[in-house]
Amino acid sequence: MDMRAYDRRRLLALGGAGVAAAAATPLLTACGTGFGGGGGSQGGGSAADEVTGSFDWKRAKGRKVRALLNKHPYTDALIADLKAFTEKTGIEVAYDVFPEDNYFDKLTVDLSSGRASYDVFMLGAYMVWQYGPPGWLEDLGPWMRNESATGAEWDREDFFPNLLAADQWSLKAGAPLGRGGQYALPWGWETNVVAYNTEVFSKLGLKPAETFDELRETAAAISRRAPGAGFDGMYGVAVRGSRSWATIHPGFMTMYARNGLKDFTVEGGKVRPAMNSPEAVAFTRDWAEMVRKGGPPSWTSYTWYQCSSDLGAKKAGMLFDADTAAYFQAVEGASPASGKIAFHPGPEGPGGSLDTNMWIWSLGMNARSRQKSAAWLFLQWATGKEHLRKGAVEHHHIDPVRRSISQDAAYKDRMRAIPGFLETFETVVDRTRVQFTPQEQFFDATTSWAAALQEIYGGKNASSVLNGLAGELAAKVG
Repeated sequence: MDMRAYDRRRLLALGGAGVAAAAATPLLTACGTGFGGGGGSQGGGSAADEVTGSFDWKRAKGRKVRALLNKHPYTDALIADLKAFTEKTGIEVAYDVFPEDNYFDKLTVDLSSGRASYDVFMLGAYMVWQYGPPGWLEDLGPWMRNESATGAEWDREDFFPNLLAADQWSLKAGAPLGRGGQYALPWGWETNVVAYNTEVFSKLGLKPAETFDELRETAAAISRRAPGAGFDGMYGVAVRGSRSWATIHPGFMTMYARNGLKDFTVEGGKVRPAMNSPEAVAFTRDWAEMVRKGGPPSWTSYTWYQCSSDLGAKKAGMLFDADTAAYFQAVEGASPASGKIAFHPGPEGPGGSLDTNMWIWSLGMNARSRQKSAAWLFLQWATGKEHLRKGAVEHHHIDPVRRSISQDAAYKDRMRAIPGFLETFETVVDRTRVQFTPQEQFFDATTSWAAALQEIYGGKNASSVLNGLAGELAAKVG
């Protein structure tokens, strides 16, 4: 697989309404000039209310749904199974697939223009915070609650509740997830854990770290000792470091949350930066020191792709990132390190915390779609048990969003080939959620945070840098 094709991390700070129609204008402002009032019909209610009678998969027979998809293994599994959907419903699906380096640019421009070129699309949970307030996303809650629109076999209760909650929000900055409209449905996700090279761990007599201090010590020990043990050029731990929002959300935010730290607090309805608290400053200083002593030499350019590749090429002894980043190096024949990669939940925080941040690929509906009934049938099928089980067993849908699939015997048999994967998944699944505070400036704020982390790594005073960052963000977010 070309791992570059799955690199979502280039997403720019796209937000709010008022975008120019040209894709050459990527930066949007967060002004509230959207449409649709959060995805309702033109009359102020939901188009779901128009669906009555008995549930019928064929109710939109002869219609066409247009989908915008990102190039990804989940997309491959979906496209391979589309014939089954058309046979079940009589609905044709036309789709466009774009690589991640311009996928979100394409989606944002289309949604903001109001053209409704696409009825359904892929998005991350963080995008709900920008696409939801302007009214670009259909609230799927009324569709889910309408028994005429949704078959009983779809089984909402089968989803891991933390995943369903990740796409549910009141559209109010700082308000917790899990309340308000359901603006997307979980489809596939990633938890952030540690993967490690069992060969170097065995040779150096190391064990997976159970605390952050142990992780730092282990990373430094590998960088210091591995080259002399026959692992030329190997360093300790691969973590992201580029000046991008994506540097913050995997390993860094997971360990940050396990230490009980917050990105923002909400006081009197106002969102306040908290990454400059004394505890957050100390953690950030320690993280930067870990990278200096045990991370990649060119850390400030490191993205998801470089981290994953270094684990597979035996350049990194550990990876603290998305489980998929290690999985695609661990499968048989995928890389020089395949067969020698194992998974571990990663270090616990004080009191044994395993709070973990997630990335979640979701499916949403355009609030301006003219084929909402057919689009809901598509979303219902794509997130249903039958299709997702096939994706997990026959393709690479390795982190199930449904509990029944995570317990499926065929899925478990397949994943047992990767040492520690199932055990790690089952350990952290119920502790994994979006650890960030929902707010529209998320991408800009986390990109600035990554830039601050680079400065601290470069030797600047952590307290001064983070105080400056907090002051800058207070003016933008508060």
